[in-house]
Parts: sequence; structure tokens; C-alpha cells
Amino acid sequence: MTIDFTPSAAQRELQAGAREIASRVLTGVPSTIAGLQHPHERFAATRPFFLELTRAGLLAGFIPREYGGGGLSVLDLGIAGEELTAVDINVPTSLIGTGLGLQAIIQFGSDAQKRRFLPDFVESGTDKLASFAFTEVTGGANFDCADPDAGVRTFAERDGDAWVINGEKHWTPNGSGWDNQGAHVYTLVCRIGRGRPASESLAVIVVPRSAGGIEVVGHINAMGHRAVDLPRIRFNNVRVPLDNLLGQPGDGIRICSSVFAWTGALVGAECTGAMRRAFDIAWQFAKTDKRSGSVPVIEHPTVGYQLADIKMRIEACRYLMWKACHYLDSTNGASEEMAIMSKVFCTETAVQTIYDTMRLVGMDSYALDMTPLAALMQDALAFPLFDGGNMGVRRRQLHQMLKTPGYDPMAAAEGRPQPA
Repeated sequence: MTIDFTPSAAQRELQAGAREIASRVLTGVPSTIAGLQHPHERFAATRPFFLELTRAGLLAGFIPREYGGGGLSVLDLGIAGEELTAVDINVPTSLIGTGLGLQAIIQFGSDAQKRRFLPDFVESGTDKLASFAFTEVTGGANFDCADPDAGVRTFAERDGDAWVINGEKHWTPNGSGWDNQGAHVYTLVCRIGRGRPASESLAVIVVPRSAGGIEVVGHINAMGHRAVDLPRIRFNNVRVPLDNLLGQPGDGIRICSSVFAWTGALVGAECTGAMRRAFDIAWQFAKTDKRSGSVPVIEHPTVGYQLADIKMRIEACRYLMWKACHYLDSTNGASEEMAIMSKVFCTETAVQTIYDTMRLVGMDSYALDMTPLAALMQDALAFPLFDGGNMGVRRRQLHQMLKTPGYDPMAAAEGRPQPA
């Protein structure tokens, strides 16, 4: 086994490019959204920043080369993602949300489906958005429930050569689109037919905005991620062709688990970026502020030891995230264990770490207009809750793995997929 944590020359170039565009472009996000009251108004105001990222090829990077994209690995995306989210969480989350919306097609679509839906997202400077319409208004944790009368309540019924879809989702990333008329395309989690368990009926269907019947019925005003689009979407007798179904009825459980493994690894990158920014703020404060004392506060062991603990956690999260990304790449997405661990560990570590930077800076950190730390804390509190909550979904996934006959505790550590 060769273990090398040194990014390649291409990865260093990608990292430098992401760092440059974050510094040049994303630093303008806070002032742009400041004072805007409506969630969609804040989101729409970030459109020019999103366009800058797509012009840099970051959206096309999600898409395989054979379909015109950049074909970046998950590890490449993790490296770039950390740089972007060390400056702003909002626009990179919209970008990753589009990647999430496309992942079901990329991973499970037929060649014909990929050629129909992916090219729209490849051109430089596109502002098209994809959305993974997953969470029911009654909650998303039991999406795979075995009870036919529970779980996902969005249904697709066959009518001739089409699926007719009815249901309602919320916390739907990018779901309203820039113009509040809907995303360019949705990958919609639904049940095909009634009276059957999720293992037989859960499905993912591609729903283009042009299908009609898609209604934006509300916007969630979140405490953090203030310019991220999280609307409530109603699907009213939406008709799409039968061949918009990805895989078969019942494949939805596997599709959801797989696409959330992809984002789980990348949420680890978001957390690393946010922690890194908080550390930089606290470190600079400690080196320069005396708090009316005789020396900068970094001279005091209490402060220095706290900074040392914070730095150690950031490094641990970065390398766990890299490992999770590499594991997905090396197993072609077949092994989700490390991605789930990255999601749980990095998100919960980020909350504690950013709070510790606030404790170090003191009461000034609680004021939104004095340091960015309070806003970072608001963003961090979402990390353990979204993208499959750590309690309702992620720990349950790991628990299921541990109970699986033949589970190998050393497979992930050694880069091997779990036994089938």
C-alpha cells in the first residue's frame, strides 16, 4: 500500500484556482445579501457569483468527460470545495446542490438519459440549476420505510406512456430556480404505485422544469446558509415520459444512499473550510489583541492550547474528508462507509470547533457586526442536520452496516470495498 497525502500538480493547480476565485469573487457575497429580507431575494442576488464559478468550470467538473464535462474526481471536488467554503458557504452550497441533483443521473442513468440531461450543465457560464427533490414535508429520515402506508408520500402513477406525479417536498436545494419558477431539472424521489413497501416502489424520476405543474409554494427562512435556496415545491399532476425513470421501481433506496454518500464526503469539505476560516479569525485575534492586558492573548497557555486543539481537529477532518473522497473514487462509489463517517464526524466537529473559536474571542464574537464568527456558527449548526441528519439517517446507515453479515471492520482502512 502506498499512502501519500501530497496533492498532485493538477490538484495543486485546482486548489490555487479555487482559492483565487474565492478570494476575488466570493468575498463579495456578504455585502450583496446584507439587508435583503426574503430568502429567495438573497438567493437570487448570488446568481452573478454562481456564474463566475461555472465560468471557471466548477459545475462542468461534476460531469464525466464522455458527456462533455470536466470529469473531476470526488477528491478533486473536495480539495476545491474547502477553498471555496473557507470564504463563503452559500454559493458553493448552491453549486454542490446542483451536483447533488445531477448525481442520480450520473450514477444511475442510462447512456441515453445522460445524453439528454447532462449537456445543459456543461457550457461555460451556464446558470442552470438542478435540484434533488428528496425531503417530504413530513420528514425525510424514513424515506426507506418498509410500511407501505408510511415514508415517502409523493407518488407517480402510470398513465399510458407517462408518469403522473403528485406530492410536496421542502428543503429542496435550488428548487425555486433563480426566477422563482423552478429549477432547470429535478431528480425527484417518489413512490411508484401504492400499497407496496419502499423496497419495491421507491424510485427517482427526472423531472424537467418544462414538464409544467411545478409550483413553488413557499420559502424556508433558515437561520444560517442565508442565501441558499430551500423552498417548498408542489408537484401537481406533473407528466413526464416513462423513460425518465432512473433504474427500476425499488432502486430508489440504493440511489438515495449513493448520491448522499457523494455529498456526505463533500459536506466534510464544507466543514473543513468553515473551521479553517474560524481558526484564522481566532488566530489573528489572539496574535494582535491584548484585551487590555500587557501582551497579546496568544501568550497565555489557555488561549494557545485552545488554538492547538482547534488546529488538530481541522487537520483530522481534512484528512478524513480526503480519505472519504478517495474511497468513493477508488471503489467507484460502491463503498459509502467513509463518506458517512466524514459527514457525521466533520459536521459535529465543526459545530464544537467554531463554538470554541467564539469562546476564545469572547463576547465580541456574539455580535454579527463585530466578527464573522456568529454567522459561521449559524451556518455550522445546519451541518449535522442537513444532507441526511446525523441521528435520523447517517448513524442509522452505519448501524445497518455494522449488522451486515460479512462486514469487514478493516476494509475501509485498507481501501477495499465491503464484501457484497
